[in-house]
Amino acid sequence: MKVKVGIITVSDRASKGIYNDLSGPAIVETLNDYLTTKWEPAYQVIPDEQYLIESTIKQMADKEKCCLIVTTGGTGPAVRDVTPEATEAVCDKMMPGFGELMRQVSLQYVPTAILSRQTAGIRGNSLIVNLPGKPKSIRECLDAVFPAIPYCIDLIEGPFIETKEEVIKVFRPKKK
Repeated sequence: MKVKVGIITVSDRASKGIYNDLSGPAIVETLNDYLTTKWEPAYQVIPDEQYLIESTIKQMADKEKCCLIVTTGGTGPAVRDVTPEATEAVCDKMMPGFGELMRQVSLQYVPTAILSRQTAGIRGNSLIVNLPGKPKSIRECLDAVFPAIPYCIDLIEGPFIETKEEVIKVFRPKKK
């Protein structure tokens, strides 16, 4: 059985075909680099509309049973940036440490990272993580937070996810 991972690119322009989505494919490439567990993406490109972001997350979590849902885009301070609000609206629990770590890592590269509002939360058996919209930043942020993601999915009773340890080493407590 394959693990299902939701990937949502939130972009008015990419959803209209004004430019190609580079962020969603960057997430797929990164996860292919990390994972030994067989997985398949549930992938959508949608505009910056809160109701649509909410319904897409709900669909992926509740109907498609994605254990991990990764969004990209819509996390800045612009008026149309509403991905964190949509995520908070549909989550049972928020996981602020993900956003804190991603901002800390991004600040090493760009001083405007403080403007980012990435967050994460849990809906049922799904972990939702908001990433920035730039492919380079996506990899930097995933490299920082992914070591905790498989164990978080274990704790919310999702599937056991394994990685290529030479690429990304995940943390799980030692069994006694």
